[in-house]
Amino acid sequence: MDSDDDIARANRAKRGSPFLNTDQAAAYLKMSGRLLRRLRRAGKGPVYRRHSRFVQYHIDDLDLWSRDNSGRSYDQ
Repeated sequence: MDSDDDIARANRAKRGSPFLNTDQAAAYLKMSGRLLRRLRRAGKGPVYRRHSRFVQYHIDDLDLWSRDNSGRSYDQ
């Protein structure tokens, strides 16, 4: 998927709902969905919620995680 499209979808979702799926959250954080999934499995990523079988990230949790982890690098 085109990252510009993911960012646009994330911005629309932010206006309509505070929850983003993994690809939208990754675009919001300017990282790949693959890295975000890897961080989630390692327990190092932002707080997420499961709504039924879907993983969802709240915008406020993404912002908090980003602030708390600024200046850190992650092995990719």
